[in-house]
Amino acid sequence: MTIFDLFWIFLMLSALQPVLRQRMLEGARRRLIAKLEQARGSRVILLVHRQETMSFLGFPVFRYIDIHDSEEVIRAIHMTDPDVPIDIVLHTPGGLVLAALQIARAIRRHPAKVTAFVPHYAMSGGTLIALAADEIVMCEHAVLGPVDPQLGEYPAASVLKIVREKPVERIDDRTLILADTAEKAVRQVQSAVKEILAGRYPEEKAEELAKVLTEGRWTHDYPLTYEEARKLGLHVSADMPKEVLQLMQLYPQPVRHAQTVEYLPIPRHRQPTSPWGQR
Repeated sequence: MTIFDLFWIFLMLSALQPVLRQRMLEGARRRLIAKLEQARGSRVILLVHRQETMSFLGFPVFRYIDIHDSEEVIRAIHMTDPDVPIDIVLHTPGGLVLAALQIARAIRRHPAKVTAFVPHYAMSGGTLIALAADEIVMCEHAVLGPVDPQLGEYPAASVLKIVREKPVERIDDRTLILADTAEKAVRQVQSAVKEILAGRYPEEKAEELAKVLTEGRWTHDYPLTYEEARKLGLHVSADMPKEVLQLMQLYPQPVRHAQTVEYLPIPRHRQPTSPWGQR
């Protein structure tokens, strides 16, 4: 065997390594999902978005909720008997309103109990989906977010504020068109939130939550903590199963060129200090 042959073998193994690693991760996920389903007697669905990096060019690709996600989640719900609970794990920055609303409505109509688990964050469209569940389970440091509509780079509420505070003769046609669209967007999302919350909350509370979450009270990326969610009156708890956190470890962020966070990946308990650690 020549050095040239060894070089080609090395290249082939290097090319296969990511594929094999991915297959092992997928197998570990399926086993843990099956374990969680058996323990809870439920259908487990994960909606996880990570920032991905193109292997060749190396630039980041951000993932969001899209139509493909809604099709897959709805297909999983249709494959679930009406009396089987659904546990949906959400880890997403949000995405397309149409897709998120389709998922939320499908969850809302499922007869059995639906629990939304938020181990880290579920913003915007992710929050919209979580609101459709009977219960939202959050980690201590997990966050939700407002569901106020955005018109491209502009918050709909901010566009409406311009029209309210600026004389109409000083507003250009494009801004007036944006304001008209913004008014419709806020009204539509607010109505959708009330629809999703109906039956799970009293009518007045559902209307209050819909207004608070869509009126532009905060910036769109404002983190609503567990404590704030409770103060708002959302049905949240902190009883996060350890299997959900273990599942998130099987969705690793693509490795960067330089490691930014590093620690020994083992549980750490209080131990006596060794002599070399004393002063």
